[in-house]
Amino acid sequence: MPFVSTNGIRLSYQRSGDGLPVLLIMGSGAAGHVWTTHQTPALHRAGYETIVFDNRGIGASDAPEGRYALADLVADTRGLIEALDIGPCHVVGTSMGAMIAQELALESPHLVRSAVLLATRARADAARRAMAAAEQRMRDEGIELPADYEAVRTVLEMLSPTTLNDDIAVQSWLEIMELTGGGRKSADGQAWVGNNGDRREALRGVTVPCRAIAFADDLICPPYLVAEVADAIPGCDFVTLPDCGHLGNLERPEAVNAAIVEFLGKY
Repeated sequence: MPFVSTNGIRLSYQRSGDGLPVLLIMGSGAAGHVWTTHQTPALHRAGYETIVFDNRGIGASDAPEGRYALADLVADTRGLIEALDIGPCHVVGTSMGAMIAQELALESPHLVRSAVLLATRARADAARRAMAAAEQRMRDEGIELPADYEAVRTVLEMLSPTTLNDDIAVQSWLEIMELTGGGRKSADGQAWVGNNGDRREALRGVTVPCRAIAFADDLICPPYLVAEVADAIPGCDFVTLPDCGHLGNLERPEAVNAAIVEFLGKY
């Protein structure tokens, strides 16, 4: 993959397809190529060019020491768009990537044609804050859980009951998660990106077209937190997809792809 130097680091990226550019921003602990399993082929068929990249701290991109702030990743993404001269482009983000996308739309609207926000949120509620604090304590104390336990915990946390009740599907997911370390082999710095307070009031300043997509069984960004983002952003529409958890783009790719492509086609 080629690299772009931006914001003091190097980001690895990949461009493919033809048409209006769509930049896809991945969540924490996952490389940009995750999009290429389902989303980029669908976008290519719909007539778009796609750009995927590894956020700082993951994959082939630089992983500087220290705690990353959301502003760091927003600046990285803005620099990538400018370096590749693809703005204004459509932006699609999931989880942490959606948080990056909504901040990018707020502060650099001239670079964003539209934004699709998958499994996003503007704040962490009490349950999510408690989980983040507990996980950070384990990191601080150097506790590493066995790979098989981490895989089980991740599957239970990230997938829907529909998938969990399918023994064949669960076995495949367990093998994938154990092989990849539960999707959490990233620089420790990414763990701090969600600590950005309550952004609901700030998001009222977003002026670009947005769609927020919630996954009905998402334990990380439950639908009510996604709905708060849609309520805060003027004119943002809101879609909830059933039978999928936090990894909805992998669990129900056809439904997710249809919701993305339908919205992008309006702009």
